[in-house]
Amino acid sequence: MKTLHKYLARQVLAALSLTVVVFTLVLLVGNLLREILTLLVTGGVRPVLVLEAIGLIVPFLWVYALPMGLLTATLLVFGRFSADQELTAARASGLSLISLVTPILLISLACCGLSAWINLELGPRSRVAYKNLIYRARYEVATVQLPEKTYIHDFPGYLCYVDRNRDGYLDNVSIMQFETSTNKAGVITTNSTMTQARTGRVVVDLPNQQLYLDLTNVVRSSSGPHENTATSRTFTYPIDLKMATNEVYHPKISDMTCGQLVAQIRELRAALPAESELKNDPALPARVELNRQFAFSFASFSFALVGIPLGIRVHRRETNIGIVVGLVLSVVYYSFVLLGAGLSAHPEFHPTLILWLPNLLFLGVGAVLLWRANRGF
Repeated sequence: MKTLHKYLARQVLAALSLTVVVFTLVLLVGNLLREILTLLVTGGVRPVLVLEAIGLIVPFLWVYALPMGLLTATLLVFGRFSADQELTAARASGLSLISLVTPILLISLACCGLSAWINLELGPRSRVAYKNLIYRARYEVATVQLPEKTYIHDFPGYLCYVDRNRDGYLDNVSIMQFETSTNKAGVITTNSTMTQARTGRVVVDLPNQQLYLDLTNVVRSSSGPHENTATSRTFTYPIDLKMATNEVYHPKISDMTCGQLVAQIRELRAALPAESELKNDPALPARVELNRQFAFSFASFSFALVGIPLGIRVHRRETNIGIVVGLVLSVVYYSFVLLGAGLSAHPEFHPTLILWLPNLLFLGVGAVLLWRANRGF
């Protein structure tokens, strides 16, 4: 029995490692390229930054890759185990299916513990660090490289455009500066100044956090109460880099750790009048996210419980069959999660309960299938 347990455990762990890597790579391509593709096209991103981004986003992707990998691993291992008649040999030895799969269920519980740490702490923190890295990369490209043929919105109050940039030497530069003022009557007015130059040069003063544009053949026109147009041969345009580099990504509810969510729920509940607590709960989105994190943590056990009997029923050795079945089941599971998260503003639909439905569904179906497989085993 111990030999068979070790054999199955090694097979599942090996398949789990492979499937987690595959799903992580697939998710990585979709997430990383979506965020950093535009920065790569500009050529202003350091290669080491891409590696840093990968290292930060991978823990967040494990939130999804680990349960999906375990589900696929159980489908593959037990599908092959059944197709090779090894289950028949175990049955002839007087072994029950429940005793046979016990180490796999223990592995799934260990994965639940790992998933809980990733969901509640590591994943959100890595996501926030990744977003901050992307923010800094965007500002670095915008402030130092000034990407050509791109409207740059990264400086508050400014809109910049450069037609051509060759190592800091610019052609056809346009800078729109907006200034908002309030008169004595409380009326808010916005004035703008357009600066256009035939050529220019970028000068970066990093110690003083300043960016200077030394422009030539300049035309400046301003709108507002005092419209005027002026030309000059040269003009130096200063821009404060701190306006961009001080930008920090503030985590949304979906990127908060368990402790941050609990603190926010308590803070919102404390500020809520007692008579309106049941009718209008501003902490509902945070409670939904907290339940989502905990529900995700149990996905590995739910997937393993349904994956073992399904693998036996599929009775196939082909890897692609197991992957397809695993993807279909994952889509079903995560559809409930997306539905619950989407209803976070509608307490009448009980979104926190919807998030737990896929776990209950998979546990129930898995228990029935495992019981039936054990009877016919």
